[in-house]
Amino acid sequence: MKKRDDLTKDLPELPESGQSRRRFMGAAALAGVAGAAGLGTAVMSRESFAAAAEEARNKFVVHPGELDEYYGFWSGGHSGEVRVLGVPSMRELMRIPVFNVDSATGWGISNESKDVLGHDNTHLNGDSHHPHISMTDGRYDGKYLFINDKANTRVARIRLDIMKCDKITTIPNVQAIHGLRLQKVPKTKYVFCNAEYVIPHPNDGSDTSLESSFTMFNAVDAETMEVAFQVIVDGNLDNTDADYTGKYACSTCYNSEKALDLAGTMRNDRDWAVVFNIERIEQAVKNGNYKTLGDSKVPVVDGRAGSELTRYIPVPKNPHGLNTSPDGKYFIANGKLSPTATIIAIDKLDDLFDSKIEPRDTVVGEPELGLGPLHTTFDGRGNAYTTLFIDSQVAKWNIADAIRHYNGEDVNYIRQKLDVHYQPGHNHASLTESRDADGKWLVVLSKFSKDRFLPVGPLHAENDQLIDISGEEMKLVHDGPTFAEPHDCILVRRDQIKTKKIYDRDDPFFASAVEQARKDGVTLEADNKVVRDGNKVRVYMTSIAPQYGMTEFKVKQGDEVTVYVTNLDTIEDVTHGFCMVNHGVSMEVSPQQTSSVTFKADRPGVHWYYCNWFCHALHMEMRGRMIVEKA
Repeated sequence: MKKRDDLTKDLPELPESGQSRRRFMGAAALAGVAGAAGLGTAVMSRESFAAAAEEARNKFVVHPGELDEYYGFWSGGHSGEVRVLGVPSMRELMRIPVFNVDSATGWGISNESKDVLGHDNTHLNGDSHHPHISMTDGRYDGKYLFINDKANTRVARIRLDIMKCDKITTIPNVQAIHGLRLQKVPKTKYVFCNAEYVIPHPNDGSDTSLESSFTMFNAVDAETMEVAFQVIVDGNLDNTDADYTGKYACSTCYNSEKALDLAGTMRNDRDWAVVFNIERIEQAVKNGNYKTLGDSKVPVVDGRAGSELTRYIPVPKNPHGLNTSPDGKYFIANGKLSPTATIIAIDKLDDLFDSKIEPRDTVVGEPELGLGPLHTTFDGRGNAYTTLFIDSQVAKWNIADAIRHYNGEDVNYIRQKLDVHYQPGHNHASLTESRDADGKWLVVLSKFSKDRFLPVGPLHAENDQLIDISGEEMKLVHDGPTFAEPHDCILVRRDQIKTKKIYDRDDPFFASAVEQARKDGVTLEADNKVVRDGNKVRVYMTSIAPQYGMTEFKVKQGDEVTVYVTNLDTIEDVTHGFCMVNHGVSMEVSPQQTSSVTFKADRPGVHWYYCNWFCHALHMEMRGRMIVEKA
């Protein structure tokens, strides 16, 4: 049996004053809601908290050889990638490069990745925030994951059967795609994404005034990845979500003041949540009631105040997160600079668009939760969980009770507050963006780790914490250091993702290589040969561990060389690689995959290439020579 000191070893130490930083922050959270009648919070003793935490830890352990119950997909933040974790173990399983360059897989180096990124791509960075999985009838279908790039105004799609990005779209006429969510019903027809910053139109330097500036809500066709339409709005768009009817999407907007300075953006006590009527927008586009901007052919409709396509619901203050409850009843707008979250009844939106009620009539609750509410997630049992950035806490509250309190009843809607470490941003409960929210696990993505891990210099890891929410009380069970600020994540059951163990030979991911081989009369699965086309040389080779089908080839100085490697192994996990020494060239070649890379042979002499993915006991011997003859 563990001693009391063992059970409490991870709890904060009390200074001589008897007041820890964590207790102080908890007190601040209580102060933030003290003004609301009937409010309170569940306070646990150190001993009871330690015992509950120990019980929860035993539940989250995944033993060696066992598999996790959930896939977790994390945005990679400034790294520009997506990360795959197992939950509840929080083990990192894979990294999927998207907007970044990755030498391990050759992303940004191989021709197949450049087919996606663009062969003229000059952006070597990305800032990925919001990963979301395609749906059918409000349930995850495991087909695609979509992710934004705030840094370079792009949206990407990842095929979940191979965990590779297969499409990237640059959104025209706007800057900085931030909030991103998917249409849930009847399927993911659209990817909804918010452009955050206002820009003048035309943005050619002739006019930089705010009067000619605006931003837009964007809809991307999930299958073609073409932009379907754009909607001009008032204010700066932040986060977004969609309903469970397919009719409405809603986005938070800040800077109703149209200010350029920080103080100016905080003058108004309320900004707004803007609701988009998707059916009306589609009809307007179909009727030709749109314009285009610049060279773009994307239909642009005007959704500013007074439009029949949108409605603006006043909410406090510089609102940030916008989340749809899994029962489809409510949009929750999180106040950020207000201690409140605003509950918007989706079933009142028809009357709002028919001008039967006023915008604030759609608000059925506005609970005070604490300082700095940013994002809300749900357990499927009627409870919501909101991150409180300033308080460094998560507040668990009951939606129905919050609505009763708003209507004047003396009821306590706060169920519990839990300290997290530190300054949480996004949070995400298992299956919470779907009808299947199961209320088992909550991940809280905290922006600062401070003293939670071994020091590694001035730059610190962030801290993603796993919380057991299966019972009445939240129980913190795991700290997980993460690099370069993941913003958000999504959890899906493992049975909802069906991955391939090896590639199909007709996979579209390397279709361009197959087409070029066809033109050259090459059978990729059998031939090892060199094809010269002027100063362009195409080298085709197979690989079976531990040997390349071609161990030497000759080119001339100045040739543009493209090497195609086809991995003929049919055994799961026998990935090969190709790295040409001193040429900045490397790539992954998984079983039954063809990969290609192009480079300039600009130096005469002998240049070795080798397999850079361990595949065999004789892995070191898997190599070959490129001989470059002087021009």
